[in-house]
Amino acid sequence: MPGYEVNRMMLEPPIGEIVEKTDNSRFALVVLSARRARQINAYFNELGAGIGGYVPPQVHSLSRKPLSIAFEEIDEDKVVIAPIEE
Repeated sequence: MPGYEVNRMMLEPPIGEIVEKTDNSRFALVVLSARRARQINAYFNELGAGIGGYVPPQVHSLSRKPLSIAFEEIDEDKVVIAPIEE
């Protein structure tokens, strides 16, 4: 359509950049981001109760969605995969 520009970036930061932070493992990215998003969601749900059982978001984000905030934290290396010691 003339005069109509499509924003091709649906997610900021792009998934391609985030998956590099997890050693190019999409599975690791899904697990890490889902786990952190659940923690962020639980933090927001506990705000009024004063419990403080979860770590608050580690980035300043305009997004209100926990998964988007988790992706931003992973992109800025605030959340990383810890190797398991045997």
